[in-house]
Amino acid sequence: MMSEQKEDKCDTIDNDSNRYERGMAILRQVGGENYDAPIRALQDIAPALGRFTIEFGYGDVISRPALGLKPRQLCTVAALAALGNAAPQLRYHIHGARNVGWSPTEIIEVLILVTVYAGFPAALNGISAAREVFEQRGDRPSGNQASLGSETTSDRYERGMQTLQRVSSGSGATVVESLKDIAPDLGRFIVEFSYGDVINRPGLDDKTKELATIAMCTALGTAQPQLAVHIHAALNVGATVEEVVETIQQMAVYAGFPAALNGISIARKVFADRTERP
Repeated sequence: MMSEQKEDKCDTIDNDSNRYERGMAILRQVGGENYDAPIRALQDIAPALGRFTIEFGYGDVISRPALGLKPRQLCTVAALAALGNAAPQLRYHIHGARNVGWSPTEIIEVLILVTVYAGFPAALNGISAAREVFEQRGDRPSGNQASLGSETTSDRYERGMQTLQRVSSGSGATVVESLKDIAPDLGRFIVEFSYGDVINRPGLDDKTKELATIAMCTALGTAQPQLAVHIHAALNVGATVEEVVETIQQMAVYAGFPAALNGISIARKVFADRTERP
């Protein structure tokens, strides 16, 4: 019995060591030259929190293979910008997004997307954080890809409806239709601005936008009906069930377990409606 207990203890130590090393390997990819600065800053006050960050956040969650490190990093930027309460971590992960291959222009695009789900102040603060990071790195984002100033309202509405249909296959249009008896202008704003102006922009592909949106809606925790719409949309534009689940699970690291659990509950219902299972 004693030998079995000793063996179990050794297994635990080995597993913890593996988690730590795996987490550190991912952290090096994300953090670049100064990868461990946030962990070192905890050594004098909460070293256990630093170890949990490495072992759980990076070793257990972010290392999982069902979603690549590159989309994970952009989802993290989107979620932190939407939450609006973690500026140092947002700057770190904007650096991280650059380190894993996202261009400054692509990062700006996901921050523009934040306007739709978390509002203009959150997006503006995200852009401010990005500006600081880009200046530190000597990055020069390219200019806006599209000028919309000369377009008419009908152009924007038509483009928005086409985009809405392409990504949501009806579920988004149902939301707009449900507003006609009480707030028809809100429905129009959703079509013209959210889909016509923002989601239609060419800087990111539909799948990346929808995974980032799932991350934001999960992290915010206040948009469960909208989360369901965007889980449907992500599957419509090529995301797998596993990628959706991984995106939601990752939000346990950045928004807490309740947010992730609620997101998974919504995903379960969507998968059941579509008769898909992870």
